Amino acid sequence: MKLTRLACVANVFPKLSETFIANELAELRRRGIEVRVVSLRQPTDTLRHEMIAREGLDAVTCAEPARALGLLGEFKPQLLHAHFATEPAAAARDWAGQLGVPFSFTAHGYDIRRKAPTDFAARAAAASVVVTVSEANRRHIINTFGVPSDKLRVIPNGVDTEWFRPANADATRDRKRPTAYGPDNEDVPLVVCVARHVRVKNLGLLLEACAVLRTRGVRFRCVSVGDGVCRGELEVLRTELGLESVVEFVGAQEQRQVREWWQRANLAVLTSESEGMPVCLMEAAACAVPAVATGVGGIPELVIHGETGLVTPAGDAEACAQALRELMENPKRAVAMGLAARDRVVAKFSLARQVDQLLEAWSEVL
Repeated sequence: MKLTRLACVANVFPKLSETFIANELAELRRRGIEVRVVSLRQPTDTLRHEMIAREGLDAVTCAEPARALGLLGEFKPQLLHAHFATEPAAAARDWAGQLGVPFSFTAHGYDIRRKAPTDFAARAAAASVVVTVSEANRRHIINTFGVPSDKLRVIPNGVDTEWFRPANADATRDRKRPTAYGPDNEDVPLVVCVARHVRVKNLGLLLEACAVLRTRGVRFRCVSVGDGVCRGELEVLRTELGLESVVEFVGAQEQRQVREWWQRANLAVLTSESEGMPVCLMEAAACAVPAVATGVGGIPELVIHGETGLVTPAGDAEACAQALRELMENPKRAVAMGLAARDRVVAKFSLARQVDQLLEAWSEVL
């Protein structure tokens, strides 16, 4: 049976840091599928991606859980899908049972490692299919919760590779991506990190790596895009390390601004302690930006060491600094890696491919 009506359940929708949900829903609507969204909490972000209104997602979202069952009953979805194994999966299971329809959920990262529900196995057993975003996640779910492998589908989040693309079609001649740095070239390498300012992103390690580079005389600029509870202490650490002229915190930004940073960047960096499958690195790759990232979660499936970027051990500021320096001092290699990264993300991590796979899985359920 073909899917024509889908209800999605999320903790908070829309949420600035969860563009993967909005992109997925927008692509489904573009394919003619009717969508309704239930947000279990009221959104609190003062900034909102303009695509939410442009794609009409705000008009199909209910942020009043008490009204959700009645609205879903009127909508008559063929299937409920939840993002995250936590409260959304529990709500989807309950509502699906009352409506007499199947449900599925996507497990991303924190919901299987740091804050997994104690009854994860039972939720997975009740679901018609469990989607997760990386092979690393799949192995963890099988080994930790005993979920049968045939219940799981690995479908990474996707990125719109037509929207996220190099500003110049020929990235090797983009003036913001010189193939040589030096005293005769005013450009210095621009390193961009797009991440929430929360513990798991370990941005203190990024600042430590920047301090190592500066003490070694490496010229560069680092921009951190994001915000969060750790912002204050990160600003203090930046001052303590004497990095005010090197590292800039630009705050949380709308998707168009994020794309502009990627189109200007020479290198992407992510120093997380734990990840599922980071969309920020997909966006960077789509813009032909190579990455230096810690080898946690699904990152090694996305960043191929030595081909599309460099993967370093988690918690190792020295290794991160050395990897950044290696690519800064070899810009031709960095450009080649960036082009390879774009080819890889177009082939394996596009939004179109993600939605194709989701629709295939849901059609089998129906």
